[in-house]
Amino acid sequence: MIYVCVPVHNEAATAGLVLWKVRQVFTAFPREYQILACDDGSTDDTAEVLGRYARVLPMTVITHRERQGYARSLEELLRLALQRTDRPKRDCAVTLHGDFLHSPETMEEMAKRLESGADLVVAEVTREAGEAPRALRWVRRWAPHLLRVAGVRDTMSGFLALRLVALRQAIRQAGDGALLATDGWCASAELLARLAPHARRLESVATTARYDLRQRPSRVRPLSALRDAWRARPVIRAARATAAALALAALAVFPLGAQADTAADSGLVRAVAVPFPVGEQFTYQARFGPFSVGEAQIEVAGLDTVRGEETVRFRFHIKGGALWYQLTQLQESWVGRHDFRSRRYRADTEERGRQRVRAYEIFPDSGYYREEGRDTTFATVPDPLDDAAFLYWIRTVPLEVGQRYEYSRYFRPDRNPVILTVLKREDISVAGRKWRALVVRPVIPHGRGIFAEKADARIWISEEQPHVVLAIVSTFSFGTVTLKLKRYHIPEPS
Repeated sequence: MIYVCVPVHNEAATAGLVLWKVRQVFTAFPREYQILACDDGSTDDTAEVLGRYARVLPMTVITHRERQGYARSLEELLRLALQRTDRPKRDCAVTLHGDFLHSPETMEEMAKRLESGADLVVAEVTREAGEAPRALRWVRRWAPHLLRVAGVRDTMSGFLALRLVALRQAIRQAGDGALLATDGWCASAELLARLAPHARRLESVATTARYDLRQRPSRVRPLSALRDAWRARPVIRAARATAAALALAALAVFPLGAQADTAADSGLVRAVAVPFPVGEQFTYQARFGPFSVGEAQIEVAGLDTVRGEETVRFRFHIKGGALWYQLTQLQESWVGRHDFRSRRYRADTEERGRQRVRAYEIFPDSGYYREEGRDTTFATVPDPLDDAAFLYWIRTVPLEVGQRYEYSRYFRPDRNPVILTVLKREDISVAGRKWRALVVRPVIPHGRGIFAEKADARIWISEEQPHVVLAIVSTFSFGTVTLKLKRYHIPEPS
């Protein structure tokens, strides 16, 4: 169920159009929904307009005889949504203005983001249609800098989609008092700050401010709004302090770095922070029998942000061929910097003139992944890894000769468990020196790529720190390819 919360005050000219547009959105994008509207002491024909639409839409109207303000009205609607739901982990609420400033069509993308695992989605104004007073535009652009919320640029949007379980936790955190202590634009930023600590995933979508569709001048007084934002800073700081406290509590309950080191408990491995520095790079010579057929390179390419989460981007690039056969493949993996879980994976392959792309968005906290080109979501494991991330993660795992380890960490559950068998110790000469190495056989059952079961792959990993992948042997459709370390660069710790 999606509860669309619309607080209105003297919006007779636009409230009906907004409500009808909501109906059109959920006709084209069929989802169960209810409209919750609050007439906050209107003195025009707003009550009559809401009454007409309440007779034909799934809609509830709350009426305030005297104006109580935007924050009080919005909070009352949100609490009503929470009271009505029996599935707060599934159901959500959308907060929407009644003046047509925001386009209701954006709700479709916001709902899709929630269905894909987000708990909080902010529609950020990135474009403007129509004219607005210069002072209003200036304050609208700069006031959010006074009321910052991590991961959000437009904190004063007021156009949100939220999972109701996050709202329930925020209300519990607030205790017996009101959830919102500010009003107007500041209340929008405060609501974000209250909800963000309880959202496992926060995302944003772009929307357009439709000044061309508004039927009345803005009620916002730019200087007053700027002054109110300045005064509201302590409230937002207090909410951010709550977020920090919750993060510390989570770290106390789930300490980083815990790993299994025996076959018996290897399925209980917890995620660790990514220990590899940006700029680390390994280049391998690819050989097919006695012939040099190309090069492969794996590297820590940089830091990125994926859906508000800081990630490390790994790249695995192989290029080569001989005679009639040519292969080029680029695998890219984005893993959480602090939990070593995949968030995004992409593999671009060109083989014998044929191109194919596999791209996935992975949502570990919500237990889903989505393949590009398909609307359906699929279940994933709690600590997912993709093919490229696996090359790095294997370097963090304690290994002993003669042991067989099974880990349910591949992001496609049907291809688990990932099996590591440590075959032996062996000396190997690569990159101009001799190394003492562990020889490991990795297998992803029913998988494809270099670690597929039929590939019968072997990996040589140095025993000394930092563990380095020295060589890989894997069988492709055209034969066996060996990758041996040719050169490497490991940046010094800063």
